[in-house]
Amino acid sequence: MLLIQDKASQVKKPDDFLLDQEGTFLLGGICMQLIFIGESVKTIDRKTSHRYLTNYPDIPWGQIMGLRDIIAHEYHRIDEEEIFNIIKVELSPLLSTVRRMRRELPDYMPE
Repeated sequence: MLLIQDKASQVKKPDDFLLDQEGTFLLGGICMQLIFIGESVKTIDRKTSHRYLTNYPDIPWGQIMGLRDIIAHEYHRIDEEEIFNIIKVELSPLLSTVRRMRRELPDYMPE
Protein backbone atom coordinates (compact mmCIF):
# COMPACT_ATOMS: atom_id res chain seq x y z
CA MET A 1 0.00 0.00 0.00
CA LEU A 2 2.89 2.33 0.66
CA LEU A 3 4.09 1.74 -2.88
CA ILE A 4 0.70 2.83 -4.18
CA GLN A 5 0.71 5.93 -2.01
CA ASP A 6 4.21 6.83 -3.15
CA LYS A 7 3.41 6.43 -6.84
CA ALA A 8 -0.02 8.02 -6.45
CA SER A 9 1.57 11.27 -5.34
CA GLN A 10 2.38 11.83 -9.03
CA VAL A 11 -1.31 11.69 -9.93
CA LYS A 12 -3.17 14.97 -9.44
CA LYS A 13 -6.39 14.14 -11.32
CA PRO A 14 -7.96 11.02 -12.86
CA ASP A 15 -7.02 12.08 -16.40
CA ASP A 16 -3.33 11.83 -15.45
CA PHE A 17 -3.71 8.09 -15.90
CA LEU A 18 -4.72 8.53 -19.53
CA LEU A 19 -2.66 11.45 -20.82
CA ASP A 20 0.49 9.54 -21.70
CA GLN A 21 2.19 6.18 -21.65
CA GLU A 22 3.70 6.79 -18.21
CA GLY A 23 0.26 7.48 -16.72
CA THR A 24 -1.19 4.36 -18.29
CA PHE A 25 1.74 2.31 -16.98
CA LEU A 26 1.22 3.81 -13.52
CA LEU A 27 -2.48 2.91 -13.61
CA GLY A 28 -1.58 -0.67 -14.50
CA GLY A 29 0.93 -0.90 -11.67
CA ILE A 30 -1.50 0.52 -9.13
CA CYS A 31 -4.16 -1.90 -10.33
CA MET A 32 -1.78 -4.83 -9.84
CA GLN A 33 -1.17 -3.70 -6.26
CA LEU A 34 -4.94 -3.42 -5.72
CA ILE A 35 -5.31 -7.00 -6.99
CA PHE A 36 -2.73 -8.09 -4.42
CA ILE A 37 -4.61 -6.28 -1.64
CA GLY A 38 -7.92 -7.80 -2.71
CA GLU A 39 -6.45 -11.30 -2.92
CA SER A 40 -4.90 -10.91 0.54
CA VAL A 41 -8.25 -9.83 1.96
CA LYS A 42 -9.92 -12.86 0.35
CA THR A 43 -7.31 -15.17 1.87
CA ILE A 44 -7.74 -13.70 5.36
CA ASP A 45 -11.51 -13.96 5.02
CA ARG A 46 -11.36 -17.57 3.90
CA LYS A 47 -8.80 -18.66 6.50
CA THR A 48 -10.79 -17.10 9.33
CA SER A 49 -14.08 -18.68 8.22
CA HIS A 50 -15.46 -15.26 7.22
CA ARG A 51 -15.42 -14.02 10.84
CA TYR A 52 -12.33 -11.87 11.26
CA LEU A 53 -13.08 -9.03 8.86
CA THR A 54 -16.35 -8.33 10.68
CA ASN A 55 -14.18 -6.94 13.49
CA TYR A 56 -13.47 -3.99 11.19
CA PRO A 57 -16.88 -2.92 9.87
CA ASP A 58 -15.70 0.52 8.70
CA ILE A 59 -13.79 -1.02 5.79
CA PRO A 60 -15.80 -2.10 2.71
CA TRP A 61 -14.24 -5.57 2.49
CA GLY A 62 -16.72 -6.83 -0.08
CA GLN A 63 -15.94 -3.91 -2.36
CA ILE A 64 -12.21 -4.50 -2.00
CA MET A 65 -12.63 -8.15 -3.00
CA GLY A 66 -14.99 -7.16 -5.80
CA LEU A 67 -12.55 -4.59 -7.15
CA ARG A 68 -9.89 -7.30 -7.26
CA ASP A 69 -12.20 -9.42 -9.39
CA ILE A 70 -13.01 -6.57 -11.76
CA ILE A 71 -9.38 -5.61 -12.26
CA ALA A 72 -8.26 -9.21 -12.71
CA HIS A 73 -11.08 -10.46 -14.91
CA GLU A 74 -12.80 -7.45 -16.46
CA TYR A 75 -9.94 -5.05 -17.12
CA HIS A 76 -12.03 -3.10 -19.62
CA ARG A 77 -14.32 -2.01 -16.74
CA ILE A 78 -11.57 -0.17 -14.83
CA ASP A 79 -12.65 3.40 -14.20
CA GLU A 80 -9.73 5.78 -13.74
CA GLU A 81 -11.89 8.11 -11.64
CA GLU A 82 -12.74 5.28 -9.25
CA ILE A 83 -9.09 4.21 -8.98
CA PHE A 84 -8.13 7.85 -8.35
CA ASN A 85 -10.73 8.08 -5.55
CA ILE A 86 -9.47 4.84 -4.02
CA ILE A 87 -5.85 5.91 -3.91
CA LYS A 88 -6.55 9.46 -2.76
CA VAL A 89 -9.39 8.88 -0.27
CA GLU A 90 -9.87 5.25 0.70
CA LEU A 91 -6.33 3.91 0.87
CA SER A 92 -5.20 5.71 4.05
CA PRO A 93 -8.00 4.36 6.28
CA LEU A 94 -7.39 0.89 4.86
CA LEU A 95 -3.67 1.16 5.59
CA SER A 96 -4.38 2.16 9.21
CA THR A 97 -6.74 -0.77 9.64
CA VAL A 98 -4.32 -3.23 8.05
CA ARG A 99 -1.60 -2.10 10.45
CA ARG A 100 -3.93 -2.85 13.38
CA MET A 101 -4.84 -6.18 11.84
CA ARG A 102 -1.20 -7.18 11.42
CA ARG A 103 -0.69 -6.70 15.13
CA GLU A 104 -3.83 -8.65 16.06
CA LEU A 105 -4.11 -11.36 13.41
CA PRO A 106 -1.39 -13.76 14.62
CA ASP A 107 -3.31 -14.19 17.88
CA TYR A 108 -6.55 -14.82 16.00
CA MET A 109 -5.38 -17.36 13.44
CA PRO A 110 -6.15 -20.95 14.41
CA GLU A 111 -3.27 -23.41 14.26
